[in-house]
Amino acid sequence: MTVAPLTVGVDVGGTNIRASVVDADGEVLDTVQALTPRSARALEDALARAVGELRGRHPVAAVGLAVAGFVNEHRHTVRFAPHLPWRDAPVATQLGERLGLPVILEHDANAAAWAEYRFGAAAGGHNVVLVAIGTGIGAALLVGGELYRGTHGVAPELGHLQVVPQGRACACGKHGCWERYCSGTALAETAIELLATDPSASTVLAAEVAADSRALTGRRVAGAAQDGDPVAEAAVADFARWLGLGLAFVSDIFDPDLIVIAGGVSSSAALFLDDARVAYARAVTGAGHRPLARIRTTQLGEAAGEIGAAELARAAISDTGRRR
Repeated sequence: MTVAPLTVGVDVGGTNIRASVVDADGEVLDTVQALTPRSARALEDALARAVGELRGRHPVAAVGLAVAGFVNEHRHTVRFAPHLPWRDAPVATQLGERLGLPVILEHDANAAAWAEYRFGAAAGGHNVVLVAIGTGIGAALLVGGELYRGTHGVAPELGHLQVVPQGRACACGKHGCWERYCSGTALAETAIELLATDPSASTVLAAEVAADSRALTGRRVAGAAQDGDPVAEAAVADFARWLGLGLAFVSDIFDPDLIVIAGGVSSSAALFLDDARVAYARAVTGAGHRPLARIRTTQLGEAAGEIGAAELARAAISDTGRRR
């Protein structure tokens, strides 16, 4: 009986890199973490160190990198990553030559979606959309159990669908993008706007915003809502409405049977998901006369990116072996 090889999956984030050894059942066996360096060379060095440390303890056969950025259709090059130093960089080739191992790249949302499909909340789904909500919105689409990357490897950018013409400015250069109303960042901004319309509001958030509005985070707003802060509760209700409306757009375009909500905000799903489901059911075209997608939250949490990247790397070397 042939034992499937161990592979390393690395979630390359703007703040931290997290590398894990993952087996063929999606189990994380070992993990190392490090801060993300600012330069391309230092980042490559950090990745090589992390993988090298894990290789010292496990027989690793390949490496998958989950990157928050545009990856080309061949999964060798990072075209652009807003929070990383790579620009049209042949990362897989360079790191693979340095490590002496096969290296593949994948968009981080695609990697997470693949992990959830193989081992988590998307198991059994046919046409699946994953929406990763954190600082912004990342998204992935599986059609018939296959990742859909588009012609140039950058699909689907759902977070930058314009939902409010001339709305809030987005870092992508447009205005009114969905993620500007439905993300951790948006949750904090909505709370600040609500407080600005009622400066006399005597809430915990009001005191915090008065001290330093830049320090307010979506996580803090969610915590305040959990504690019953009325401004925070209103901000979460607005977030839930925008999530439901956005998911209606997604269903109108893709008609999935399953939607998985992932990302850091998903940990607070108990605050908003039921209301989002109601908003979604009302807003979808043909409401009341069509089946609705099931909406679930992630089962694999923050490890999904590493697990998916490792599994995709394992599949890549298996495909190579079959072609020989």
